[in-house]
Amino acid sequence: MALLWMSSTAFTQASEAPFGLSWGPVTTVPKPSMADREANITALFYVHGQPPASGPDTQQVVLEVCQDEGLQQVIWVSQDFPEAELSARYEPIYQEGVRRHGEPVKDSRPETVVWPEGHTLLAVRSVEGGRKRLIMIATGDQYEKCSAAHEAGAGHPATVHTSALLEATTP
Repeated sequence: MALLWMSSTAFTQASEAPFGLSWGPVTTVPKPSMADREANITALFYVHGQPPASGPDTQQVVLEVCQDEGLQQVIWVSQDFPEAELSARYEPIYQEGVRRHGEPVKDSRPETVVWPEGHTLLAVRSVEGGRKRLIMIATGDQYEKCSAAHEAGAGHPATVHTSALLEATTP
């Protein structure tokens, strides 16, 4: 998992999205496992083993493509792992974020940090059986514009789509 996010094409830079993708217009993406469209956003879902969700610790990757702004959000969800492995899984990703974007700020949600300049969030969430999961969300520069258009068309901002994923509830 750390190798996935630490590779030069996987962790966001100012103009590049994770997994070697670019923010903005999308001309080609791997065929998704599933696609879902609501208002101006099409979510492309990739399951473990299917590029770009091919990393060994990846459960799922979701690409959110906006009608006018193109690719504006990449959501990476890790496989579940024992809590005892949390530090070993989290620390390399966190340190790469610090290297690329500086010190993060704590988010209002527990176990969540944000790199505002990098438009990136890293969260730890509990799952069944006392296990943990890492979630990383990277957004493009036009995400707010896309979200406003989504709210006009769907009645809610685009952030609603990730809010359940980021709720810090213990099962």
